Amino acid sequence: MQLRQMAVAFIFNKRREVLFLQKKPTSAFLPGLLVPVGGHMESGEISDPKRACLREIQEETGLGEHALTGLELRYIVHRMKDEREIRIQYIFTGEAAADSELVESDEGQLLWVDCNEVSSQHVSASTEAVIRHFLETGIYNHKTYIGTMHGKQGQAAMNWAVLEDWESRVSL
Repeated sequence: MQLRQMAVAFIFNKRREVLFLQKKPTSAFLPGLLVPVGGHMESGEISDPKRACLREIQEETGLGEHALTGLELRYIVHRMKDEREIRIQYIFTGEAAADSELVESDEGQLLWVDCNEVSSQHVSASTEAVIRHFLETGIYNHKTYIGTMHGKQGQAAMNWAVLEDWESRVSL
């Protein structure tokens, strides 16, 4: 069994749009899908997913850390892929400065998508579940959520839990 760890970001703007990367149809990973900005973590980044996320944002959009506000870890999603791989995705949210200029990479085309229209786009089930949860719950707090993908009645579904230190809540 292999582990694949990724760090991605849902970057929003003032118009309630989220930035996606439209993967090329010839891409080896998620061809043709709209995906959040980000990618695979390098070996030196395993203990620092934010560093990996910032590197990927810079590579795929040209946005540096100075062009982002409120970039914070909001979701950690786990899923099994083909019974051979566990995918762990560290998902950050943040906002791009209004005057930010995007620079496309060779990964695909950058697109701003209205938050309410994400579910009608060509996105993965996990992307749709995270955006839906963020708009319904996560946008109102700064908690970090753990999600696990599973099948439910033939459809992809996500179970959510708040990541918290329960020992600090127990009085001795």
